[in-house]
Amino acid sequence: MAPLKPFVFLGTSHLTAIALALAVPLALATISGTREGYKRNIRFGLASLLAANWIAWMLLLYEKGWLGIGNEIPLNLCDWATVATFVALVKPTQRTYELAYFWALCGTLQALITPDCVYDFPDVQFTLFFVYHGGIIAAVIYMTVGLMMRPYLMSIVRVTGWTLLYGVTAGAADWILGTNYGFLRAKPDHLTLLDYMAPWPWYLPELLVAGVLFMLFWYLPFAIADWRTRPSSRIDAPA
Repeated sequence: MAPLKPFVFLGTSHLTAIALALAVPLALATISGTREGYKRNIRFGLASLLAANWIAWMLLLYEKGWLGIGNEIPLNLCDWATVATFVALVKPTQRTYELAYFWALCGTLQALITPDCVYDFPDVQFTLFFVYHGGIIAAVIYMTVGLMMRPYLMSIVRVTGWTLLYGVTAGAADWILGTNYGFLRAKPDHLTLLDYMAPWPWYLPELLVAGVLFMLFWYLPFAIADWRTRPSSRIDAPA
């Protein structure tokens, strides 16, 4: 058996995985067009992919002996983003979509860009990691482009509330169990945006501010579109 290749940050495999996460949903949106049957099949297909890959990921952790109190509970933000995205795909609503949209682009996308990978493609961990995170991004892009869904200004308020709830939940678990879900007790070992923030615990409020700024950034295209089409921007979804 050939030796495994170490992961190369922004190498060919990494960039290919990112490109596929962006290109595949655009292709699916083009294929589905306005045909509701196609849209439904793609939604359920993406939801099934997310569920199957999450199960395979947990089985890999168990097989490798890597499963422990620090990763066997679904308390990472990507876990919550997976649930939100799965629910949004199965039953698309404004509330489920906006959670998936902002958690995917403000959180999961960071993991896609700065992944916690040791080995490069075709290692199974590499494949499952990028299908996991790239699948969330792809699903959100498809719902935005293919289903014509979008966030509103009030979406940021609601998602901020849910994110604070996540922080309280993960923080309580970290305090009780001595874990580091959400990187609320320490920065990760691999390169992330947190490396450019203050030491613990001062990066926690910085992280909240950065999260709101990221949400504003990902809302900006829709705000510009609203501004160009009507004098006063709509702040929430129509009833």
